[in-house]
Amino acid sequence: MADDILEMRGITKTFPGVTALEDVTLAVRRGEIHAICGENGAGKSTLMKVLSGVHPTGDYDGEIVFDGSPVRFSGIRDSENVGIVIIHQELALVPYLSVAENIFLGNERKGRGGLIDWNRANADAASLLAEVGLDENPVTPVGQLGVGKQQLVEIAKALSKDVRLLILDEPTAALNDTDSAHLLDLLRLLRDRGITCIMISHKLNEIVSIADRTTVIRDGRTVETMDMSEPDATQQRIIRGMVGRDLESFYPDRESHPGAEVLRVEDWTAWHPTQERKVVDGAGFTVRAGEVVGIAGLMGAGRTELAMSIFGRSYGRNISGRLFMHGKEVRARTVAEAIDNGIAYATEDRKRYGLNLIEDIRRNVSAAGLHKLSRRGWVNGNEETRVAEESRRNMNIKAPTVMSVVGKLSGGNQQKVVLSKWLFTDPDVLILDEPTRGIDVGAKYEIYTIINRLVAAGKAVLVISSELPELLGICDRIYTLSAGRITGEVPVDEATQEGLMALMTRERESAA
Repeated sequence: MADDILEMRGITKTFPGVTALEDVTLAVRRGEIHAICGENGAGKSTLMKVLSGVHPTGDYDGEIVFDGSPVRFSGIRDSENVGIVIIHQELALVPYLSVAENIFLGNERKGRGGLIDWNRANADAASLLAEVGLDENPVTPVGQLGVGKQQLVEIAKALSKDVRLLILDEPTAALNDTDSAHLLDLLRLLRDRGITCIMISHKLNEIVSIADRTTVIRDGRTVETMDMSEPDATQQRIIRGMVGRDLESFYPDRESHPGAEVLRVEDWTAWHPTQERKVVDGAGFTVRAGEVVGIAGLMGAGRTELAMSIFGRSYGRNISGRLFMHGKEVRARTVAEAIDNGIAYATEDRKRYGLNLIEDIRRNVSAAGLHKLSRRGWVNGNEETRVAEESRRNMNIKAPTVMSVVGKLSGGNQQKVVLSKWLFTDPDVLILDEPTRGIDVGAKYEIYTIINRLVAAGKAVLVISSELPELLGICDRIYTLSAGRITGEVPVDEATQEGLMALMTRERESAA
């Protein structure tokens, strides 16, 4: 059609043993925000890599038509030359270079003699930063900026390339609510300027609020494209398309029968590794067998710092306080001691700290419990494979074999491998830090079901989450944390988002 800036026709892309995309079609209108939804592993990111030239022409079947003409891309530079720019979920910025250097990296502003004209580069960068609403000095190293500001630098970088079609892969996954709202407002401004945007996101509320049209992909195939102005273009319809069924509730039902106290933390304090300030200040809480306890707090409240300092003092210094397991005080001065005492911690950053991405599922699952598979220093490979295969079946990890490389799995399946690794250690307490970050609603439901199985077996589970509806949906009790201090404890049947937010900001308000 004449108003379509992009058409992708019959796109099929295969990897060894896996068909990632099969006859996918996509039409994007000029000057719209077009959302793409699907479960982890549905093929969304692969489709965008085909479009941007990461997977070059000849590496897939099908045709791409951009602005009315067929195009063939041998790499990213070819797609950028026609105005297609992709911003990946893992930002492609160099932390030690300045904002201006990052914006014009590979596209330097040159003066006489071919040398870089730094005055021009910094001035042009300042102009681009103003366009995206970022008030930062262009000579500031990017590593000194928060994730939200780095996302804006990426968009400024795209604008420097005369972008006509901007692709954003999970742009708000790592952002807080304020930064997310600012980014969405910026996308609306870009749309008003005539820049077309394709946005991949698992945050369905954001899609409903910002997208003009939404395409749903399931198992590598196009399900439908819906006009978001239609009355029936709802989150439930998107979910139904993504998972092939209705999720009657986002959270599976569970009967709560808490037992004896398993973990008790008293007067826990930890200092920042390099700065003279406390990141955890006299915190205390309990978790019982068969119970899910939540930790709610704003960014910077100290949630992750609390969890990591408990788990073998893997974060912080000058850590003090008392730790009890089943009523007996224990020492967990190292990660190994924490594991030996029945504590496990699934990190919020699974790609950096939770997994070995270049290893297979088998090696990742056994990593934290090799002593259970070894004798006289030798690991029983057959037993290791058996354990991993059992985890693959029980956790519904979607991979051809346990020899599949973890880095090639979708986010939801990677998270299941992380959980499998820690469940293999047979912990009494499992600390889950943002367990559903960056995964789709179907995979989230599976994670919640796994949590329910754990507490039904008598495990104690501590969940840290930025999403208050998630904590309200899966927890028995919720503690609130602010400025490193526990500011409240609320049974879930008495908790509301408004009440939790008041407790989460109590310390800040009193300190003001």
